[in-house]
Amino acid sequence: MKAKKLISLSLILAMSLAGLTACGGKDNTAGESSASGNTESQGDSAVSASSITILNGKGEVQSQIEKLASTYGSKSGVTVNVKTPGAGVDLQATLKGYYLSDNMPDIITCESASFANWQGLLVDMKDEEWAGRTDSAYVDSDYGTIGFPYTVEAIGLIYNADLLEKAGIDPAGLTSPSAYETAFKTLDDNKKELGLTAAVGYCAEALNLGWSTGNHIFGTYLDAGLARDDTTYIDKLNDGGQFDDARLSDYAKFIELLNKYSDPALLTTGTYDDQVKGFASGRYAFVTQGSWIGALLTGDDKAEYDYAGDFKIGMAPYAFTDGTETIMTSAPSWWAVMKEGHTDEAKAFLQWCSENDGQQILVEEAGFISPYTDCKYVSNDPIASAVSEYISSGKTSAWHWLNMKDGLKDATAPVFLDYASGELDASGFATELKKATADYYAK
Repeated sequence: MKAKKLISLSLILAMSLAGLTACGGKDNTAGESSASGNTESQGDSAVSASSITILNGKGEVQSQIEKLASTYGSKSGVTVNVKTPGAGVDLQATLKGYYLSDNMPDIITCESASFANWQGLLVDMKDEEWAGRTDSAYVDSDYGTIGFPYTVEAIGLIYNADLLEKAGIDPAGLTSPSAYETAFKTLDDNKKELGLTAAVGYCAEALNLGWSTGNHIFGTYLDAGLARDDTTYIDKLNDGGQFDDARLSDYAKFIELLNKYSDPALLTTGTYDDQVKGFASGRYAFVTQGSWIGALLTGDDKAEYDYAGDFKIGMAPYAFTDGTETIMTSAPSWWAVMKEGHTDEAKAFLQWCSENDGQQILVEEAGFISPYTDCKYVSNDPIASAVSEYISSGKTSAWHWLNMKDGLKDATAPVFLDYASGELDASGFATELKKATADYYAK
């Protein structure tokens, strides 16, 4: 029996319970292709050393990943087979099936929580050349550098650079709460001349947008302005829901600014579509979302964005303390190499993906934001260039909200809504946030 068959019961159970879902594709069937474009049977486990297999978790870029594989195959002579589960397929359950049938891909896709399913089974890539050119690798304290980043997402205050220039606001100076207060007031005082509905498009509706306030915006309390390896505040939070009172007070005052200068029609009852369309159409100078809305500006909201003049877009830090210069970035998922696969060939493929030819396909064709500091390519996504500048200059913080107790947003998001509704002042917001969090961790 192969060693990998000695999977522990706890591992099987953990993988059975995993609920991670692959990104959307065009249909519900799993697609497989090789670098030459031929279809390979899922049941065929006879893979030679000149052939490797990767499980692609992003069905929306299946053709681009297949081109990545084909291009590498033509240059290296190693065939790269791409398996892409369909929309709605449980990625980790799919991998479990491959594992138990001795048909495991050499390279798998993992989100942060799913690395626990493969403890001790993944290659430590800390000595690979690419690891020295990115801050976004997945590093486990016990098992090393086990995740290769192929794209990053970013959280910050996204802004309309053309409007800020027209209002005489220098976004480079938005590194303190006082600078933001001055900028928001300037925009608010000149709304009519600037064609604005509000300075900020911030929405605290809890039922459908709790993921925004309870995860992303709350996550800025945990990481804004910190070094990437600084886990001070997530560590305190995970120790029974503790906070740093001084930092929380500063954070509460900054959220108060968002409440004050957001569109009242959006603030408590708006939707994600309302929020992003309002920014796309030039009605909000800032929006409290992340880099992922770039796809909407060139997709569903393209008409509004075109009508508003295809304005230049930037991203600024959540600077609720003085001197904050970093935005928050992280890979949404990673590629990992199985120890019992063709490890040398798999590592060589990933190294190539981090270099010029691979990066060109991933960035220019798949539309990814490169996590590599020396990448010279920028996606045509209107937000990508701003994020790339932060990455290349080393001005990023990590995000650790994914390490919070699962479901915490359901407890914290209503507190943001109560604050936005005027039921709480800054002190009350801090108090209720602490109480809601402590109660949730006590469950």
